[in-house]
Amino acid sequence: MSEETLKLPKDIAAEQGKVNVQINGTWYMFPRGMRIIEACQSVGIYVPRFCYHPKLVISGSCRMCLVEQGMPPRPAPGQAPQYNADGYQTIQWMPRPIISCANTVAENMGIKTDSPLVREVRRGVLEFYLTNHPLDCPICDQAGECRLQEFSSDYGQPTSRFTEMKTKKGKDLEIGPRVNLDQERCVLCGRCVRFMRDVAGDEVLSMSQRGTHNAITIFPGRQLDSNYSLNTVDLCPVGALTSKDFRFKMRVWFLKSTPTIDVNCGTGTNINVWSRGNEVFRITPRQNDEVNSCWMPDSHRLNYKYINSDQRIPQPVIRTDAGAPHRHTTWESAIASTAESIRRVGAGKMAIIASARMTNEELYLTRKLTDLISTTTLAIVPRMGKGDDMLISPDGNPNTTGAGLLLGLTKSSKKLPSIIEGIRNGTIKGLLVLGEDLTEATAGCTEDDLAKLDYLAVVTHSANPTAKNADIVLPGVTFAEKFGTMINTTGRIQRLNRAIMPQGQARDDWQILRDLCTAFGADETISKLASSQEILQLIVGECPEFEGVTWGAIGDQGKQLIETGVTIPLIEREKASRGR
Repeated sequence: MSEETLKLPKDIAAEQGKVNVQINGTWYMFPRGMRIIEACQSVGIYVPRFCYHPKLVISGSCRMCLVEQGMPPRPAPGQAPQYNADGYQTIQWMPRPIISCANTVAENMGIKTDSPLVREVRRGVLEFYLTNHPLDCPICDQAGECRLQEFSSDYGQPTSRFTEMKTKKGKDLEIGPRVNLDQERCVLCGRCVRFMRDVAGDEVLSMSQRGTHNAITIFPGRQLDSNYSLNTVDLCPVGALTSKDFRFKMRVWFLKSTPTIDVNCGTGTNINVWSRGNEVFRITPRQNDEVNSCWMPDSHRLNYKYINSDQRIPQPVIRTDAGAPHRHTTWESAIASTAESIRRVGAGKMAIIASARMTNEELYLTRKLTDLISTTTLAIVPRMGKGDDMLISPDGNPNTTGAGLLLGLTKSSKKLPSIIEGIRNGTIKGLLVLGEDLTEATAGCTEDDLAKLDYLAVVTHSANPTAKNADIVLPGVTFAEKFGTMINTTGRIQRLNRAIMPQGQARDDWQILRDLCTAFGADETISKLASSQEILQLIVGECPEFEGVTWGAIGDQGKQLIETGVTIPLIEREKASRGR
């Protein structure tokens, strides 16, 4: 028999820095120091919890995560440990359960998560939680996402033994511009307090009073007005904290959740878009430890109303006479007219202003269109500002990195001012604008400047001053209506997924660009493109930086494509904290 076969399981695990743990009768190996609740979750066993959150410091206050624990009996002095035929010691079960969030795994430990003892203690814990909790599930916004509701169904008792009058606490309290508090629903898990103190760095929430009157409250003279305040709503396991924006808008079981990314800045925060029919009702953060952890800024999650706005442009419009109003036209006529007008202006006097808000696939076709038109006058609108030392990037464009790789244009490019100057001095007579409003302060153009052009074509999803001055408007789509990829400031490529269908006759921006390329004589490689995934394959074949990239390989968590040297402050602090 070899030396390897003589090794005990504990020795094999120790060589890997791990320990053997039995969970519900099955043996597993886990890293030494791993919390019991995390070990259970890693093998697909969910342990109920209120106060525990993987990104917050441990409080151990809710007692809902109680599990039954056992360890080998301590051998008497002079006696050696006894092992069974599988190499494990007999487990001696403790008479009292332990909380799994604050305790770590140990060699030869036994854990039971669903034993009669565990179920009984969880029923007892829930009975205490429900003594003062209001029976308002039918009107509570958290219904369908409420942990107390779920656990009561799993472990609760059919009747209550509590006969005293319930303690009354504050209802529907306005504690900030975006968050309301129902103190009587609170289970005092403290997640919101710990988040604001340890993550957001704004210690504005606390617990006041004592005993049955204990409640979450706000410091006197303060408001919960942080740009990260709505993360407390995400964290709340019950309906104590609710979003004013979503309150009473829609039941969650009617909504579809689509994983995608935020396009408000270069961070590329991972999000879920919640929709019903063709309307977006809310946006929430999605966990990605390399991008945004579990959080997102309020300003970004609330910037979705334009998707449902009546300012959307549902079909192509054209103006054939100066000063005349726009009239509707067909897509075929719109594409043909745009191509004819660009030819009439001439390549030497034609400019294209693209957008670093476009996907990589749209930028690729923009480059192809530029080559087909034979113009070298191409720019993007930079949006450099001030970050917040959390998740908001100084770069307000979500795909500046992609524009740099595919168009050779960066946030420091000086080409836009030269195009605007060309419009003013008459050397630029025609302009194709892709997804931008040039009258924004960041662009530096005015409506008077646009009026000097002989021809202005705009691809956009919503009415704006640039579209108002355009000779033709080709309606595109918002980020929630498209598939594609973007590369954030750190060099990570991530996927956009379609949550709702395009409005009216609006088309994917890549389809518009494909049709324009076709009108200028593009070969079948371009003219027969049927999806953004096919465009991604072309990019991979032509751009060395994209080598090995596939739609599947990117997945919902993204893939590191290049190293830019840029970091995300909150993620760096989180990694440093884990390393301590």
